[in-house]
Amino acid sequence: MILQASQIYKSFGQLPILRGVDLSVERGEIVSIVGASGAGKSTLLHIIGTLDRPDRGSLVINGVSIGDLSENKMSLFRNEHIGFVFQFHHLLPEFTALENVCIPAFINGTSRKQVEIRAMELLERLGVAHRAQHKPNQMSGGEQQRISVARALINSPSLLLADEPSGNLDSENAASLHKLFFDLRDSLNQTFIIVTHNEELAGISDRTIHMRDGQIS
Repeated sequence: MILQASQIYKSFGQLPILRGVDLSVERGEIVSIVGASGAGKSTLLHIIGTLDRPDRGSLVINGVSIGDLSENKMSLFRNEHIGFVFQFHHLLPEFTALENVCIPAFINGTSRKQVEIRAMELLERLGVAHRAQHKPNQMSGGEQQRISVARALINSPSLLLADEPSGNLDSENAASLHKLFFDLRDSLNQTFIIVTHNEELAGISDRTIHMRDGQIS
């Protein structure tokens, strides 16, 4: 078991968003979370990603109880163990593809030479090595999203979280990205939790979680 979330509650002001969510995920599993807007999907993903804390409940990732960590230790844990892929790539426009991929590993204190070798290996694996020295505005949307996947993988995280990762892509690039997730799972035993409205992606996932009114239905 790589993830165990138990009785997760979260409100913003007087508005309850999550109402006692229980979720467990096995290592190497691809899980899609679906539901209408406002169902709590992204809030749950942010809590699983340690970007936010629940009001109540427990979260264990890789055997570590996240609630016991200080803010500083939680930040270090996040950088080492969790990778993120968002709908909007969040690549830094002033840096090349290679530099964008390297940034999380530099934060982790890994040597530049080691990081750049690893980054180039990932760019090669994802089919965008020829874009290593290009900046984001010189790349297509599909290429930028692959760069963001490489960045998410640079620290070899235990868990990769994706929030509408293909929502900004055309159907061909979306299908290519979905195939990439399964290739990474098969080759690296990578675990994915994906919030999506894409019915095709949800349909081919190992498991689909349906959320409604802040609960798993």
